[in-house]
Amino acid sequence: MPNRSTDTLFQLIKSLEKSEKRNFKLYANRNSSGEELKSVQLFDALDKMEEYDEGLLLRRNETIRKQQLSNLKAHLYKQILSSLRLINDETNIDIQLNEQMDHARILYNKGLYLQSLKVLDKMKDMAKANNQSTYLQQALFFEKSIESLYITRSIKNRAEQLSKETTEVSNILTLSSELSNLSLQLYSWYIENGHSRNEEEDAAVQQFFIDGLGDKTSACKHFYEKLYLYQSYCWNAFIRQDFLQYYRYTQKWVNLFEKEPFMIAIETGHYIKGMHNLMGSHFDLNNHHKLKETLAEFEKFSQSEIVQNNINNKIQCFIYGTISTFNKHFLEGSFTEGLQMIPEIESKIKVYEIYMDRHRILVFDYKIACLYFGSGNYEKAIDYLNKIINWKVDLRTDLQCYSRLLHLIAHYELGNYEILDSLIKSVYRFMAKMKNLSVVEEQIFKFIRKSFQLSVKTIRPELEQLLVKLKKLQNNRFETRAFIYLDIISWLESKLENIPVQEMLKLKFASKRNA
Repeated sequence: MPNRSTDTLFQLIKSLEKSEKRNFKLYANRNSSGEELKSVQLFDALDKMEEYDEGLLLRRNETIRKQQLSNLKAHLYKQILSSLRLINDETNIDIQLNEQMDHARILYNKGLYLQSLKVLDKMKDMAKANNQSTYLQQALFFEKSIESLYITRSIKNRAEQLSKETTEVSNILTLSSELSNLSLQLYSWYIENGHSRNEEEDAAVQQFFIDGLGDKTSACKHFYEKLYLYQSYCWNAFIRQDFLQYYRYTQKWVNLFEKEPFMIAIETGHYIKGMHNLMGSHFDLNNHHKLKETLAEFEKFSQSEIVQNNINNKIQCFIYGTISTFNKHFLEGSFTEGLQMIPEIESKIKVYEIYMDRHRILVFDYKIACLYFGSGNYEKAIDYLNKIINWKVDLRTDLQCYSRLLHLIAHYELGNYEILDSLIKSVYRFMAKMKNLSVVEEQIFKFIRKSFQLSVKTIRPELEQLLVKLKKLQNNRFETRAFIYLDIISWLESKLENIPVQEMLKLKFASKRNA
């Protein structure tokens, strides 16, 4: 089947709002040249398609020849971006600063140097007020160029002042760049590998963090320096499963925006991600009250104009709000209630699929599988787990591993004993190959293999022994990831009490609230 996400022009057209499409038509029809009319024809044809299919496109539009399609698409792509630029939000700080730079260059080219410098001064003030050091650097470089080519006598000691300002901005940008690199590399490590699995990996991640951070912490004075510093601490703590430190730095991350609220509109993506990580830290620390409170705040923010008027912000809020809602259901044990969200979630995924990366969809599949498993619908859980298992293993090996383990347990619950032996061997080999076997998983494999020969009477002591062993491992930092991905403790307790998993979790949740 054609993949709607493979053609960039098709993606762009499908991302347009009705008002943006109408504006493009007005823009493109400003003259009646043949090329412009063909562009509109191609636009309409692509807009009507559900999936991109070049063969079908050419068959239905005979006036468009295959030889000219590539150039026509490139021209249309450019036209759409130009039309969007004309109607873009003029309150956007990037657009305002770019516009001021354009004005300064126009005045400079007219020989009006002093007027150009006045515009650059305004641009610098705006850039400083909004923490936009890259634009400040551009303005300073242009200012230095004007002063070095022409004797403007605009102010005294101009050379010394410009040199000082340029050095300060360069230092800010260098520090921000180094810290953003460190943050990105740590996040990339997590996406590829998940949490650190042993002392060796833990030490390697920690050493990489220490080497990258150096003595930069005390030098962080400005917004972006602090933002990337907190992000680096977050990813390091999260990878190493130091969830208390993870919480502390996600809170610092969000607090940074609360201290300078105007930055939420400028760096909305970073604010959304910070809120997502803060909610995730509450889940990891089993803090239902704070998760519920922060989720309510996030949902309120999701309805703001900043989000509703920007498709990217809407998608990110949908993804992160949904994940945190899943997590809230897991803490409450309200799996069956959580299943009611799935039709709406899957409907939105279809709308947003051309924007969503595969990693996010895999996370959704696993969360939905956990809801079905917790509610006792093991067949549906297996269906969603198969989506992950059958995907090429190129990222999140931890997610792949725990999907296979949950898949194995679901078959065990269904009594599919004839395939369990081969499944155990397959999952064991996979996890061993990925260097993902922890003591928790070793114990689970031993129990399931041994339980084949046990009767109903003799299996209870084995369940009790396994529960005792696993509870001793709950505080082991390198074993906690197993309990995060799979609440095996509650599963065992539900087997011993002979009640569904979600009922066991509801009892635990009620006892915590009453404590």
